[in-house]
Amino acid sequence: MNTPDPAPVVDFHGHLAVPAADTLCAGTPGLAAETAAELRAHSPASLAVNRAQLRRLAPKLTDPAVRLADLDMMGVDVQVVGPMPMHRYWADADLADRLARTVNEAVAAHCSVAPERLYGLGTIPLQHPDLAVALLDTAVTSYGLYGVSVSTTVDGRELADPAHDPVWRKAEELGAVVFVHPWGCSLGERLATHYLGNTVGQPVETTIALSHLVFTGVLDRFPRLRLVAAHGGGYLPTYIGRSDHAWHRREDARGCAEPPSTYLRRMWFDSLVYTARALRHLVEEVGADRIVLGTDHPFDMGVDDPVARLEAAGLSPADRAAVAGGNALGLLQKGHTR
Repeated sequence: MNTPDPAPVVDFHGHLAVPAADTLCAGTPGLAAETAAELRAHSPASLAVNRAQLRRLAPKLTDPAVRLADLDMMGVDVQVVGPMPMHRYWADADLADRLARTVNEAVAAHCSVAPERLYGLGTIPLQHPDLAVALLDTAVTSYGLYGVSVSTTVDGRELADPAHDPVWRKAEELGAVVFVHPWGCSLGERLATHYLGNTVGQPVETTIALSHLVFTGVLDRFPRLRLVAAHGGGYLPTYIGRSDHAWHRREDARGCAEPPSTYLRRMWFDSLVYTARALRHLVEEVGADRIVLGTDHPFDMGVDDPVARLEAAGLSPADRAAVAGGNALGLLQKGHTR
C-alpha cells in the first residue's frame, strides 16, 4: 500500500522588499518625518545593524530564486509572502494609491515565478478607507493575492477604529486574509536602547492592537474576518486571564459580547514564539487549529529551522500536522480560487 504524501509545510510569515515603492516616497515630507521618528526610536548601534542587515539580505528580499533555495533549506514547501510592513500610512490619497498598486503588483509578480510555492499578500492604505476597500478588491480579484498585511496602528489611529469597518466588511466578503504585523513601536525613545523597540516593543504593539479589536467588539461585528497575528499574537495569549478578569469585574471593559479569551479562537497566530514551551502554551490558549507556522524570513529576528522547533514542542501528530501546514492551507484556500 502506498504511503500518502505528507501535507505541505507552509510558512505564513515571509517578507518581500519593493525598491520601486521606496523610490515613490523619496523626498516626501512624510518619509522625512518617518525617518526622524526611526532615528529617535533606535540607538545608533541598532540603526547600523539594521542598515547592514538590509544590504546583506537584499537578494533574499527580492530574488525569487534565492527565496526558493532558502525554503528548500528550511524544509518549507509553501511560503506566504507579504511586503515588508512599511505601509506609509501618512501618504495622501494619490501617493497611497500608487504605493499600494506598486507593492501589490510586485508581490504578484514575485509569486508568479513559483505560484505553487509562493502565495502573496498585498498592502492597502487604511488611512483612506474607501480607497483601501477598492484596492483590497483589486488585490484579490485582479492580482490573485490572498489578502493583505496591515500594521498595528494607522498613523496613530487604531485598527479597531470604526473608520475601518468597510475594509473588514470587504475582507469578509472576499475571504481575504488580514495579517497583522507591527512596524515600529509607539513607545519610541523608551525602548531605543539595545533593540528593545523590536524585541519588546513589537509584541507590545500587537498585543495592544488585538486587544482593541477584541474589547471594542470588532470581532463581534465581523465574525468571519480571517485575522492572522504575527509573532504569536504578542503578549495577549500569555496573559489573557487578566483581560478576562477585567471583562468580568468592570462594566467599562465590556465592549465585546463575550470574555476576551473567547476571541483568541476566532483569530489565527503564527508560531514564532521561539521556544517549545512557549509554543505548547500558545496551543493550550488558542487551540492547535488556530496556529500557523511562521519564520519572519529572512530577518535576524526570525528562525530558519521552523520544522525542528515545531517537532521540539512534542505535539500530537494531528496537532503537529495542523500547525505545519494544514491550518494555513485551509485558511488560504477557503474562499479563494487560484
